[in-house]
Amino acid sequence: MEKNWYNQSPEETLKNLSTTKESGLTEDEAKKRLQEYGENALEEEKKKSFGEKLKEQFLDPMIIILIVASIISIFIGEALDAGIIIAIVIVNAILSIRQEGKAEEAIAALQKMSSPKAKVIRDGEHMEVDSNTIVPGDIIVLETGDIVPADLRLIESSNLKIDESSLTGESVSVEKFYDKVYDGKMEIGDRENLAYSSTIVTYGRGEGVVVETGHNTEIGKIATSIATVSDEQTPLQKKLAKLSKTLGILVIVICAIVMVVGLIYKHDPLDMFMTAISLAVAAVPEGLPAIVTIVLSIGMGKMAEKNAIVKKLLAVETLGTTTVICSDKTGTLTQNEMTVTKVFTDGNVYEVSGTGYLP
Repeated sequence: MEKNWYNQSPEETLKNLSTTKESGLTEDEAKKRLQEYGENALEEEKKKSFGEKLKEQFLDPMIIILIVASIISIFIGEALDAGIIIAIVIVNAILSIRQEGKAEEAIAALQKMSSPKAKVIRDGEHMEVDSNTIVPGDIIVLETGDIVPADLRLIESSNLKIDESSLTGESVSVEKFYDKVYDGKMEIGDRENLAYSSTIVTYGRGEGVVVETGHNTEIGKIATSIATVSDEQTPLQKKLAKLSKTLGILVIVICAIVMVVGLIYKHDPLDMFMTAISLAVAAVPEGLPAIVTIVLSIGMGKMAEKNAIVKKLLAVETLGTTTVICSDKTGTLTQNEMTVTKVFTDGNVYEVSGTGYLP
């Protein structure tokens, strides 16, 4: 199928998609195409099972050292110490998994909000359907306030303006013209005869024929590229891993020195071995993982109060150390509310309180 839909006139697009402006698709044809193209939705990232999340928690270098310390404590008869260490490890794991679970629930709720109903013409009748059932060839009716449900080639427009900031970063609404036809390749922000999935109609009305759905939409391509990015360790994870490695090496070296010195002075080998092991257990900071998790959980909670969702607990520290965020335009990361803070009039400067559109 032709991909450069902006190079085609509305009539050519309708013909290529075997549909009509007046009647749209029939219900039977829509069902057939749904089977062929799949749902108009982005595939959700495969959720990790509880077992996988638990495994991740116990593969942390600091946690491994604690587990080893608890096993050694049992062997040297310090069952109470071993119990305390294991309890700390379990509490740490539960706290981390619980916080990440809360973030996943919040993100899932946001995804549901971004999957609206869509106004379509099928069998010549106007109706509302779930946006995930839309297929190429469907005729979509757009009105002010609507979220565009898929990539469309406009076939009608009347003073139509669309906010494409979620896709292009351009905070000013783009005026659309159904009758424009382009020659050659055009960049996304310059295609004034197309409307893109997840953008918002800010003014006017229009109609468009669906040309791409799901992962084939422009926003879907971005989601696919993000999904293929491999996870990197946060600065805190790197620091804790380095600390664990350093601590592990130091503990082994010191224990070996204590053991050797004791043997040189002809102390009982078993006594020296037990002393070295006790020293190793004492050197491990059992409370560190739990303290780190609790502090990060408090940080995540405070950010949630400010409507900022953090998916990974360890990412809180990364955000906390951020001092500068570079963004090209107002409206991309902000609420797009220009605010007067100072007024100069009649030779005087006045400070103005309040933020955004609040008085």
